[in-house]
Amino acid sequence: MPIDDRRRRWRGWPAFALILLLWVAPLAARTLERGNGPEPDTLDPQRAQGLSAQQILRDLFEGLMRDDATGELVPGAAESFEISADGLRYRFRLRADGRYADGSAVTATDFVYALNRALDPATAAPSAAMLLPIVGAEARLRGEAVELGVQALDPLNLEIRLATPRSDFLRRLALPIAMPVQRSAIDEYGGGFTRPGRLIGNGAYVLASWTPQSTIELAANPHYRRASAVAIASVRYHVTEDAAQEFKRFQAGELDLTETLPPGQLQRLREHYADRLLIAPAYATFYLGYNLRAPKLGQHHDLREALSLAIDRDVLVRYITGNGEVPAYGLIPAAADRAVVYAGADLAPAARLQRAQQLYAQAGYSSTEPLEIELRYNTSLANRRLGLAVAAMWREALGVRTRLRNEEWKVFVQTRRAAVLTQVFRGGWFADYADPLNFLEPFSSGNALNYSGYSDPLFDADLARAAATTGPEREQALRAAEQRLLDAHALIPLYHYSAKHLLSPDLCGYRSHPLDHHPSEFLRWCEAAP
Repeated sequence: MPIDDRRRRWRGWPAFALILLLWVAPLAARTLERGNGPEPDTLDPQRAQGLSAQQILRDLFEGLMRDDATGELVPGAAESFEISADGLRYRFRLRADGRYADGSAVTATDFVYALNRALDPATAAPSAAMLLPIVGAEARLRGEAVELGVQALDPLNLEIRLATPRSDFLRRLALPIAMPVQRSAIDEYGGGFTRPGRLIGNGAYVLASWTPQSTIELAANPHYRRASAVAIASVRYHVTEDAAQEFKRFQAGELDLTETLPPGQLQRLREHYADRLLIAPAYATFYLGYNLRAPKLGQHHDLREALSLAIDRDVLVRYITGNGEVPAYGLIPAAADRAVVYAGADLAPAARLQRAQQLYAQAGYSSTEPLEIELRYNTSLANRRLGLAVAAMWREALGVRTRLRNEEWKVFVQTRRAAVLTQVFRGGWFADYADPLNFLEPFSSGNALNYSGYSDPLFDADLARAAATTGPEREQALRAAEQRLLDAHALIPLYHYSAKHLLSPDLCGYRSHPLDHHPSEFLRWCEAAP
């Protein structure tokens, strides 16, 4: 159904809405107000890509596996599982009390459908590569009519067969792409099944309303298997693309938990909000991506290296971001004794600048014939500040003329994926799970998330070796792959993120999480008993 007014709520609650209203009455009546960054690209588990969508999906759905409040991997919709000695067969026993928000049972067939849907080329799932270890997955993704190694043995027992062993496969099954969906809703509504009243998940909450570019409201799911442990009746996620405005709303009491902090305000926040400030290292990296299909960039390694060397990362994290970020000279966040960095990262600033100017000249550019380039990013104050700083550094060091172009998140995602208009673009990676391989695989040949178009058979071989081995051999393969990627200057690492939030003094249950995941079911109002 078309939407004439973007600010109009999507409505259409089914009959179970009355049950929801009766259910939430005994719970804490106060709504949890959460900042959530940009408008989610979609709430389709198999198609979702952005962090803002994934945060909400973890409230709405539960996969076979899941993270607990501290980040430990535990069974979710599955009650138990067995792995064969050769690591190629996984059998899951589903919980008998697993229910969707409409009361219908969660069955093994739902997972068979979801995994097949994720690997259907027509779905265009950005994270489909996460399921490639499954037998037949690569062929299915190419559109071949082969049987996928996923079988419902009976309503509560599921078998998944892998082509090669993967030590991280259980972790992958906790991601949104592997969450169950109701086939009947998709058959009836098609892409419109993600609207309120149609999107029926098996998680702690159910989608109640969606006001585009404003809020997404959730209500507690009375049929959730852990419903008695859910303390907060309703959650409202707010679109907060402007970190400064988000902070003002927190100050005004309109938000209980922010998505981030305003750039450059850390000292002030420590002075005035010390008891509400939450900062921790994040397993994540901010980078600028190159579109290697663009002639200027794809054909000139010297130019890509020059642009990277001309950026002073220490200045960026001290004066531009200023919220506990760490300068990045490699892709994967790591301790100093493991860090892999690009060539020239260890040069003194003056020598680095001199090297950048030399490479810029070798690429055929000069003060009289400067490079003209576009830097594209999704709309936010933090991204604009960083873009202006990078453009100024390029101009001062090399004479580069940079056009800054911002787009709303949904538009930016499509533009970046199409790889037709982009030259240099804002990139970033929050790990799906704590494994270095998760940072590298998006740059493999043919990966749907490989927006740069980087392709190197030797890099792909290193990844395959890392996936199939353990211990020192795996570490060696990971190092080799990252070094190869950095030496190609397929991207410009800028900094490693910090997880940073402001928390209402009334909100309890927040636990540090290595991936900065904080499902609403683990939170509660402080006056409520733990």
